[in-house]
Amino acid sequence: MTAPVRTCVGCGEAAAQAKLARVRVGDGARVVVDVKRSGGRGAWLHRGAGCLERALKRRSFARAFRRGDVTWDADALRGELTVVVGRDVVGRD
Repeated sequence: MTAPVRTCVGCGEAAAQAKLARVRVGDGARVVVDVKRSGGRGAWLHRGAGCLERALKRRSFARAFRRGDVTWDADALRGELTVVVGRDVVGRD
């Protein structure tokens, strides 16, 4: 059986679901890393800083969630991805 494949909203490449982190819209229309995979509309992102930075620059989250009211805190997303990955996710600020 093959592993599920998802597309990264940062770089657009397809990868195995296990190699990506799922993000969703949380309380207050804020984008958060969905560690528990709680269901609903989600987007997938490679766990490195490069794809996160590309997604932020391209404003990919609003398009992926089909909502114009989503907000994100880049520093908070980096921190949440650090917890998921287990190492520092450094941005290009």
